[in-house]
Amino acid sequence: MRIFSQIISLLFNPLFIPLAGGVAYYLITPKYNPPENRHTVLLALLIVTVIIPLLFYFLLKNLRWITSAGLPSVGERKIPLFIYIILNYIAIMKIIPGSYSPELYYFFVGVIGALVTCLILIYLNFKASMHMMGITGLATFVLGLAVHYEINITLGIAVLVASVGAVATARLYLRSHNTSEVVTGMLIGLMTQLFTFGYWL
Repeated sequence: MRIFSQIISLLFNPLFIPLAGGVAYYLITPKYNPPENRHTVLLALLIVTVIIPLLFYFLLKNLRWITSAGLPSVGERKIPLFIYIILNYIAIMKIIPGSYSPELYYFFVGVIGALVTCLILIYLNFKASMHMMGITGLATFVLGLAVHYEINITLGIAVLVASVGAVATARLYLRSHNTSEVVTGMLIGLMTQLFTFGYWL
């Protein structure tokens, strides 16, 4: 069970959620996007939201400002969160501006809102689960796309809902978070995406 929980935590690392949102958008949207445009956007998102944060992680770890990828203490999360907020802001300004795709743009606005909320809670000495924030936000976004485009993707939504439960179970089993931190992360992911629905749904 421990190995399963570790695999789930790795697969649904919040670092991968912005890129996963981009992939989900292109898989679901009926809008025509030239393949070269899709590949360019996804590659740029991979670099900005995954590769660059990983480089910063190794730098911060070598400086001993953080101890592990799990960022176990409240204090360790401040600098990585600041960096990731800035990188996601760069993504929406340079890679996916609102004129390119309102749906994808506001998904990232929701992601930034969730990250900022987590950062505020850090200063209140509360460590919300970013794993739950990420997977719940992604599931909410996909549900919004299904409603927006009136597309039946029940299976995909069911898989994402099951993933929310699997991530919650894994984080609790590994004792990375307590119940209140898991629930708070889930609510942050849900509410920040629901708030953006009013702008594109």
